[in-house]
Amino acid sequence: MRSFFTQLLNLFKITLALVFIGGLTYYIIDKIQEKNNLMDIEEYSPKSTLVVKETPLKRSKYPFVDVHNHQFDMPVKNLAKLVNEMDSLNMGFMINLSGFRGLYLSKSLENIRANAPLRFGLFLNIDFETIDAKDFKQTQIALIDSAAAAGVMGLKVYKSLGLTDTDSAGNRIAINDPRLDPIWEACGKNKMPVLIHSGEPSSFWEPKDRYNERWLELRQKPGRYRDPATNPSFEEILVEQHAIFKKHPNTIFINAHLGWMGNNLDRLGQHLDAYPNVMTEIGAVLAELGRQPKRARQFFIDYQDRILFGKDSYKVSEYYTYFRVLETDDEYFDYYRKRHAHWKMYGLALPDSVLQKLYYKNALDLFPTLDPSLFKN
Repeated sequence: MRSFFTQLLNLFKITLALVFIGGLTYYIIDKIQEKNNLMDIEEYSPKSTLVVKETPLKRSKYPFVDVHNHQFDMPVKNLAKLVNEMDSLNMGFMINLSGFRGLYLSKSLENIRANAPLRFGLFLNIDFETIDAKDFKQTQIALIDSAAAAGVMGLKVYKSLGLTDTDSAGNRIAINDPRLDPIWEACGKNKMPVLIHSGEPSSFWEPKDRYNERWLELRQKPGRYRDPATNPSFEEILVEQHAIFKKHPNTIFINAHLGWMGNNLDRLGQHLDAYPNVMTEIGAVLAELGRQPKRARQFFIDYQDRILFGKDSYKVSEYYTYFRVLETDDEYFDYYRKRHAHWKMYGLALPDSVLQKLYYKNALDLFPTLDPSLFKN
């Protein structure tokens, strides 16, 4: 009898061992298959099976002014090559916001005058971190006056003002620091618009978790995260910026990137209503518009006199998406940079009269030195 129970126990042990080995084998195989099937979100690029109308565009319907571009090598740039690319897009005029100052600015102006005087304009840039210099006010006014006399079209303010620029004591320079008032006043007197980029998308201040729609961008560009513990808040930056709009009604401000309110067009509309001396532009925020085509279309119609065309970083093929969003009624197509928009785009099909204002008429009103003949289609 003991031998029988011993055999039964051994059989149970063997069975248990087989079950364990089988289960472990199944688990290992399952994990291997799971690992092989896993992919990073950056790799996932599904091809849509949706059958819809496609209207690829490589040229805008009307000639346009790009008011927000950066050509950092303008003093030595081959402008003939750049003009050929502009012609292929139907770009009549490009404003290079990175004009800087001093020798760089003068060499850029020389290159433009010698090789393409009708096709390019420059904006001036100021070093705000010299704010504590004894002659800061006089130096900046003289710089703006001389730049305007030389044909410079405006002043570009980078996002470093309000975020990272500091004075001699290491304190953050607020956008509405009263020591900067002479700069805004001098621009107004010289009829030089101020294109000002303040802040970042509000999501850059939010926790970097699965609920943040800019998570991928913050993963790829971690330096763009704005830790609330060490940075002024998004709302604080906007309050400071809007304060100078109110304080200097005789100066035209171009609130860059839809003022980072492209995800809330009701708020942006109220902003434009409150500040008649403010315009805006669409550089690098097309993805906000293309995901809300009905609301965005109505916004462009309602504020058609206040919006300018801008692109920001320069790459010829990326303009094609701008044309498609603005001009067509296509549905569900890709944006050109996944980290900015993992969602799809939809066309706004803007009316021709609105397109003309966006592309060139508003710019002609703002910059009277532009040659109107460049915009005859």
